[in-house]
Amino acid sequence: MARRIHLRTDITVDELERRYRLAKEPHERSWWQILWLLSRGQLAKEIAESTGYSRYWIGQIAKRYNAEGADGMRNRQYTHSHRAQPLLSAEQLAELAEAVRGPAPEGEHWLGRTVAAWMSQQLGRPVSVQVGWVYLVKLEGKRRKPRPRHVQADPEAQEQFKKSSAHSSVTSPLRSRTRKSSSGQSTNTASG
Repeated sequence: MARRIHLRTDITVDELERRYRLAKEPHERSWWQILWLLSRGQLAKEIAESTGYSRYWIGQIAKRYNAEGADGMRNRQYTHSHRAQPLLSAEQLAELAEAVRGPAPEGEHWLGRTVAAWMSQQLGRPVSVQVGWVYLVKLEGKRRKPRPRHVQADPEAQEQFKKSSAHSSVTSPLRSRTRKSSSGQSTNTASG
């Protein structure tokens, strides 16, 4: 004989349904649905068939709910963030942003290694070049500098080439192509 699972009664059947319908996180939504169905008198066997959860797991959800109430129905997998804290405080990040807008300590541009060196000095510990690059990109996006010109390049010839190639690609008419049809006569295949 199947036993009914009894739930605590501090939340009404209607409220359980409301929480089930409003839940955004998929696991939590399923758990609220299970609790709602249990509160309506369904057996774990019936709920297992409709939800895909095992009877054992349905019992565990009910056990957690009875012990912890609504607080127990949060997906604990997402409760704690394992994301690392930022290396720089808001003030240090503002200082770095100001520094990056100015001239680099060496050379013409700020690089990942120069940002890493600046951060290492501020933090009193080594910072990798990769982390320096990440902060540089975060602050100003990836800088792009033009490719160097060849020493023998003729600027006038390059400009003339740009003008003539742009002009020819815009104004060139469609060229007619002719093919022989099956009857042996030439036909025009260009669109007009």
